[in-house]
Amino acid sequence: MHLLSTILKKSSFDVIQGELTMEITSLTFDSRNAKEGSLFFAIVGSINDGHQYVQSAYDLGCRAFVVEKNVNLPTDASVIRVPKTDTTLAEVSCEFYQNPSKELKLVGITGTNGKTTTTTLLHDLFTSLGYSCGLISTVVNKIGTKTSPSTHTTPDPIRLNALLREMVDQGCTHCFMEVSSHAIHQQRIHGISYAGAVFTNITHDHLDYHKTFAEYIRVKKQFFDELPSNSFSLINGDDRNGSVMLQNTKAEKRSFALKSPADFKGKVLENEISGLTLTINGVELCSRLVGEFNALNLLAVYGVSTLLGLDSMDVLRGMSNLASVEGRFQYIRSQGGITAIIDYAHTPDALENVLNTIAAIRKDGQKVISVVGCGGDRDKEKRPVMAAIAAKKSQQVILTSDNPRTEDPQSILKDMEAGLSSDAQNALTIIDRAQAIKTAIMLAQTGDIVLIAGKGHEKYQEINGVKHDFDDFKLTEEFFNHLKK
Repeated sequence: MHLLSTILKKSSFDVIQGELTMEITSLTFDSRNAKEGSLFFAIVGSINDGHQYVQSAYDLGCRAFVVEKNVNLPTDASVIRVPKTDTTLAEVSCEFYQNPSKELKLVGITGTNGKTTTTTLLHDLFTSLGYSCGLISTVVNKIGTKTSPSTHTTPDPIRLNALLREMVDQGCTHCFMEVSSHAIHQQRIHGISYAGAVFTNITHDHLDYHKTFAEYIRVKKQFFDELPSNSFSLINGDDRNGSVMLQNTKAEKRSFALKSPADFKGKVLENEISGLTLTINGVELCSRLVGEFNALNLLAVYGVSTLLGLDSMDVLRGMSNLASVEGRFQYIRSQGGITAIIDYAHTPDALENVLNTIAAIRKDGQKVISVVGCGGDRDKEKRPVMAAIAAKKSQQVILTSDNPRTEDPQSILKDMEAGLSSDAQNALTIIDRAQAIKTAIMLAQTGDIVLIAGKGHEKYQEINGVKHDFDDFKLTEEFFNHLKK
């Protein structure tokens, strides 16, 4: 419970009507959750405008409102006008939950690919070394040993600060969180205090939202621009846009790389389906993770750990025991010797990285059969690009549905097919994803590798706004078991 005046103290505002003396017991930007004691924020979104729902919130008992436009409400309501309600929501959320990010060593990881793997590996490493940690990721949120489902890569400011407060109250000392470009642009992380930030890479993605690649880069850079001088910024030196992130940051500047000079320098010695052998700053490490992209993720984990003050040899010993993350180059083998790899790759760069990794570890005579789809209601430009990459780097490719959402799956597949050459002989189109996976497995022979890309950890398929149970890994396991009979 907080006084309205107290939680607004860090914000710029004008009192349009009412008093600031009322007690606030909850925050919301969803009018359906409004109640007596709530402070309602009218957020202007890309689809809905929260100002249209102030009366609905009032009818449910809410009497305190933060707006950026004129609204008509009865005189017993307090109405606060601010320049941007999304920014004020973030500021007030921090105050309401007593700025929990200041009581943690919080590290944010941003980039097109690698966020989930890096955050999860950091959480697992620090936990194995005896620290009580929090995790905020695309797959799951964790507070110590307690897990809760994740609905967004980065939660809204209310949920984010509530999670961080619970972490502090439960004794967590560290938290590792994914920071999406949407979250940065929508001010979800505004006011959060970071001990450090990591840039993994930036490639073609989310242009349906950001419109241009330049804007996508600018938004990512904003995260680093706002870091304080007592934090660190750790970037992938092999990504040409890594240095852009450091241009205006006040944070300590550090880098990791395989191919470029860097503070944390790696070299891959062996890359097999059983794992990687690499050196980090000259010290050899054996890891169960596979692929050059995971070598970069491991370098990021090593860099963060040492920048947070851990002993480098303790870090390396702990890293040798880290397992792959669910839905990230996760593999399963049939009794007949077929290997299936389930991976979240849903961008051209991620798909190419995975296929390059498979090419590096496969032996002569082993075919690569790829099952690839693209999501509906998302960036259409990447669809033909992804199909072209899959066809070029696979002996057989099956184009199929991912999460069509509200789009016609056939329309999505036509966009993908536009990326195939007119004489492509190695491509099939099967709309039904389960049938596509089954067909790929039936086409495979002993030693072949089946890549099932796009959904990774997801346990659903979204069709016309409805989420249906669907698990690539579980389905593949069932098909493999059927092959035994």
